[in-house]
Amino acid sequence: QVQLVESGGGLVQAGGSLRLSCAASGSFTPDMMSWYRRAPGKQRELVASITSLGRTNYADFVKGRSTISKDNAKNTMYLQMNSLKPEDTAVYYCAADYVRLGERHWGPGTQVTVSS
Repeated sequence: QVQLVESGGGLVQAGGSLRLSCAASGSFTPDMMSWYRRAPGKQRELVASITSLGRTNYADFVKGRSTISKDNAKNTMYLQMNSLKPEDTAVYYCAADYVRLGERHWGPGTQVTVSS
């Protein structure tokens, strides 16, 4: 049974930083882990992803401001977000893909609020 648990969200002033974490439980290492976010009234969108080999992908709106990383030994992914803007306010979700299992799992989400 795979479970994802996010942490690290909170309230921060514009220009500040937050580090989100996502810990994946289970016997298998995810082939890819991703961060998504959903702002009020908007659709969920991809923020960044990282494969088991360390290949990363970022949405344009976080390039240069955020870094995704992972600790394979701990099955934990991180998202360091800097220079936060009020428009970054959203619920951030962790996703883990297991290609051979044909499964994608989601965490419950963590709220990030950036005040102006």
